[in-house]
Formats: sequence, structure tokens, C-alpha cells
Amino acid sequence: MQARQLPAIRGWNWIVEGFRLFLTNPALLTFLVFGYWLALVFLNLFPLIGMVIAPLCVPALSVGVMNGCRALERGDGNGFSLLFSGFQKNGRVLLILGAAYLVGSLAVFAASALFDGGALFGVMMAGQQPPDDLLESDRLMLALQVALILMVPLLMAFWFAPMLAAWEGIPAMKALFFSFIACARNWRPFVLYGLGVAFISAILPGILLGIAGAMFAPLLRTIAVAISLPLLFVFVPTLFASFYVSYRDVFARTDDAADAVDVVA
Repeated sequence: MQARQLPAIRGWNWIVEGFRLFLTNPALLTFLVFGYWLALVFLNLFPLIGMVIAPLCVPALSVGVMNGCRALERGDGNGFSLLFSGFQKNGRVLLILGAAYLVGSLAVFAASALFDGGALFGVMMAGQQPPDDLLESDRLMLALQVALILMVPLLMAFWFAPMLAAWEGIPAMKALFFSFIACARNWRPFVLYGLGVAFISAILPGILLGIAGAMFAPLLRTIAVAISLPLLFVFVPTLFASFYVSYRDVFARTDDAADAVDVVA
């Protein structure tokens, strides 16, 4: 197996091709994505234990969605039963990845506590309301910025790791390492990908709402709903499909790819 170093434009193409994949069977991909979310919401309903179990299950559940994307690409429409398929193959390794993600996330928010006394940690982990004086200061924003910066290498390590573990049978720590290296080598397409996601999910809706507010102020709430529904039911499944496209694009099994580098012996 090989990881390819891709040009920057591929980052935008991941979104475009993810949308095309979504269009092949919108009902299936929407079902898998919202099933993924509902499963995590259900697990988080259990006090304390849910905060531990939910992150453990994230890699396996995400693999279930990716299995659905792969089934769509292969023309298999019988993918509604794939939501929990991630637990069926290399499930132990995926649970280890979930534990590593939990530990990594806790470490990130623990580091942010050095700047705000643990307020952001309490918000993210326990839903606590920050004190009013902290909301009025810059400490909470500084802690959030630190957490976002520290989350970048964590997300790089986990971007491809679940698929590498489930589909290639790679051990957890190697999967994390190979994922990080593949993301680092493809930082250009990932930057363009991030800019594209930000534009579609935040900047463009903001522009449209600004125009609507200036022209149709009484209908602003209705227009906001009309904009948010496509984002929820079209762009979110497209985003998950783009995760699959990025994996398929970066990792190749061809031996003659001129722009590929070996990552697995």
C-alpha cells in the first residue's frame, strides 16, 4: 500500500467528488451519517460512562459510514445495514484508537486549562457554564485558540487511522503514525480542503444571510432555516463522503504511481 503526495487542487476535488458520491444515493448516506450521530447522542445520555464509551466507539462507527461510502462507489445499494459494520472487523484495534482519541482530547483540553483555569475543559467535557467574568475576558478565547492549535496534529493522526486499521489490518499505533505522515505530506490539499469547507459551511451562508437581512428583514428567520436545511441534509453527508474520497485518493495500491511513497511494508 502506498500514500500519494497530491497537488493542492485535490483538496477541493474531495468536496466535489464527495457531493457526487452523495448524489448516487442520498437516502443511504444521510441515514448512515445521522445514524452515526444518533448513536453517539444515545451513548452520551448515560452520565459519566457515556463520556467514555462514546469516544471509544467513534472510530468503529466512522468506519461503518465509510463502508457505506465504499458500497456506494461500488454500486451496492444495500448499505443500510453497514452502520455498525465497523465493529465486525478489527474491532479491538478500533476501540484502541477510540481510547487514544479520548486520551488525546483530554490532554488537549487539559493543556488549555493552563490559560483559563479549566473553564473550556468543563464546557467540553461536562457542559458547565463558564463564569460571566471569564466570558468577558480574553482568557477563554485564548484557551480555545490553544485547543484548536493542539487539535490539528491529533486530527492528522486520526484522519485516516480508522480506515487503515479496519481495511488494511494495521495496528493502532502504526495507523496513527501513517495517517499523520500522509496528512503532513499532503498539507497543501488539506489547506484548500479546509478553506473550501469553511467557505461552504460558514462564509457563504453568512453572505447569503447578510444579503437576505438587508433585503427581506421580516423573512430573515425563514431564510435562515432555508439555508441551514441544505447544509444539514446535503453538505454534512457530503462532508463524510469527502473523508472517504480523501482516503481513496491518498492511499493507493498501484506499484507504478510516480508520485507515491511507501508507508507500509
